[in-house]
Amino acid sequence: MDPLSCLLSGIRAEGSVVSHAVLTAPWSITFADAAPLTMVSVLRGGGTLLLSDGTERAIGAGDTAIVRGPARFRLTDEPATVHRPHTAYEIHCFTADAACTGEELDGIHWGTCPDGATALIVGAYRASGHRHERLLRALPPVLVISEDAEVCAWLENAAADAARLSAGSQALMDRLLDWALVCTLRTWFDRAGADAPGWYRGLADPVLAPALHAFHGRPAESWTVASLAAQAGVSRALFARRFTELMGRPPLTYLTECRMDDAEALLADTDLSIAQIAKTVGYADAFGFSAAFKRHKGLSPSTFRTTAA
Repeated sequence: MDPLSCLLSGIRAEGSVVSHAVLTAPWSITFADAAPLTMVSVLRGGGTLLLSDGTERAIGAGDTAIVRGPARFRLTDEPATVHRPHTAYEIHCFTADAACTGEELDGIHWGTCPDGATALIVGAYRASGHRHERLLRALPPVLVISEDAEVCAWLENAAADAARLSAGSQALMDRLLDWALVCTLRTWFDRAGADAPGWYRGLADPVLAPALHAFHGRPAESWTVASLAAQAGVSRALFARRFTELMGRPPLTYLTECRMDDAEALLADTDLSIAQIAKTVGYADAFGFSAAFKRHKGLSPSTFRTTAA
């Protein structure tokens, strides 16, 4: 499994869709779920995202925005709207019955779109466990990707089909939003260039990519710089130099960081023993793993598990 797929494995859209919300100005939507990620795709019209830190980001037709949680944020037709009378909505996707609720925005709604109205598809994403946290650290508070008209039309038609066919409609929309999240993040990372995280840039490098796929696919193996270089088909010295230049850290430092992140997730989210976790993340015994974990995280594995409970 590649790094991005691994980090996304704990993030899913489940019962968290507001499909084709048709809004006539003046309006505002408050997103109150504290979701790790929320995606807003503008099919028609537009608005302004108002983040909790005061950031304002305009989005228009064809834009898809991903907002990093968990802080509440708002989307308005224009920033000044929040200071005058308007129609205010508040969305709660992660309610007890796992369905989006809000004034005239609960479930999947379709209808005619008045001239000048804004049409949106919104998805809030749940996270299971802690594996996604490294992905969130690599993202800005909000990112925006512009899509062409054909992509928007396809997305709108797919959502319309889901709304018309009641059997499996929620599952279809959830998977559609999962697909859209992966595509949007990949596009943003591709365009970020040198600002993209090293683990993503390395996947595009012909030397590093085979080694990264090997390590992330088989993390329990006892990887060394020499064995990773063999996967890349280059000398140990060349591999180490290229890895450090592109990834910003030596190979073994990167491996340790990834193993410790994985160990954190396993300690917090599973009942595996310390010895089992040690083998899962590539250590021969619990003693060596515990020493490395405490050196890297400042706590022993047992103490970390207790504090994370």
